[in-house]
Amino acid sequence: MADHDHYSADYLRGILGEVKTIALLGASPKPDRPSFGVMRFLLSKGYKVYPVNPGQAGKEILGQTVFATMADIPEAIDMVDVFRAPEHLGEVVTEALALPNRPKVIWGQLSVRDDNAIKPAEEAGIRVVMDRCPAIEIPRLGL
Repeated sequence: MADHDHYSADYLRGILGEVKTIALLGASPKPDRPSFGVMRFLLSKGYKVYPVNPGQAGKEILGQTVFATMADIPEAIDMVDVFRAPEHLGEVVTEALALPNRPKVIWGQLSVRDDNAIKPAEEAGIRVVMDRCPAIEIPRLGL
């Protein structure tokens, strides 16, 4: 299990280098929202990003079809990028564990941290990052 106070550069580099498909939970169509900017950045870096937002399901954000749940995404997801309040992280973990092809990583965005909620994911072999932003980490790590 990771030390959620300090992630090594190798740990983050390994995750971000391996991931190809990302479910972005809490995706917003509003350009001024952090999730929109991060999604745009991840797409520009070549990641396949599936926006997830029940209120926007069937619409598009940055040219990508929005899904209501992770289970609706038509392919296996490598990473779940969470733009939801920390108190919802347990629900995210439960949904991720119920997928037939579980994600390899659950990534909580800045301020998204709940050490107890992620324990079942880690026990199932899913790597976890919390309170970090891949759009900050990718340039910092030179990826």
